[in-house]
Amino acid sequence: MPELPEVETVANGVDARVRGRRVVSVWTSGKPQTFKSPENVIAETLTGARILRVHRVGKTIVMDVARSSHHKKQVLRLRAPRSAQDDKSTGDAQFLIHLGMTGRLLVSQPEVPLPKHTHAVLTLDDKREVRFVDPRRFGRLSVAAESYLGPGAEPTTILAEEFAELFRGRKLAIKAALLNQSILHGVGNIYADESLYRAGIRPRRQAGRLTRAELGRLHAALQQVLAHAIQLGGSSVSDYVDADGIRGFFQLEHMVYGRTGELCKVCETPLKKIIVGGRTTVYCPVCQR
Repeated sequence: MPELPEVETVANGVDARVRGRRVVSVWTSGKPQTFKSPENVIAETLTGARILRVHRVGKTIVMDVARSSHHKKQVLRLRAPRSAQDDKSTGDAQFLIHLGMTGRLLVSQPEVPLPKHTHAVLTLDDKREVRFVDPRRFGRLSVAAESYLGPGAEPTTILAEEFAELFRGRKLAIKAALLNQSILHGVGNIYADESLYRAGIRPRRQAGRLTRAELGRLHAALQQVLAHAIQLGGSSVSDYVDADGIRGFFQLEHMVYGRTGELCKVCETPLKKIIVGGRTTVYCPVCQR
């Protein structure tokens, strides 16, 4: 599943290509698993709207759109009944895209053949298309009338002291805590393993028992790993590609993830595989304590 750096890369790539464009039409596939909002609501919300920006919140791509007053009234009529407080919304909407396991968000010229397993196409005012492609249909599309904040804290901007507080008193293994999206959103298996390795911390250590110094190292390692991965376009270990269909390169920098049984690049000890919180975890028994 694409993690924070991959989602950030896709969001930035789409933003650079479509910001300021207007959506002139929306097509959806009718596959119910893909849509958290009714397809007609998605189409009515986005058709005619201008794209303000595309950005990432956790592992979700968020497309902010601006609509006319007339357009807002049309969309509200399609929605389920809302509270009086909800009706005070500014009316600007967001299109939420979760890539799931195999989802891709591509910006294509109309003459490029439509990929198999395409589930949504946003046609823009310059004829280009934003396409959501998802063979396994674990991705999800929806619209929201209010700002989507996502669960948990943002790992790329959280301060060291705030980061340490997230784990105070927690009995979870630190690897499981890093993957808990209600604590810290956007971190997945790849970047949890890589950050713990660089911080020298074993994945099964109880989060609440880590020292301030250890949590400080983990905070720094996590932010460095995420920044470097974003710079390299993410890790292409499965189906992930960016908005142009290009693979990332951070997989070439992996120290432990996917390297079970291989030698540690620092101490040359064979790397071990364990299961933590139901997830495969790779670590170095010498470098991580």
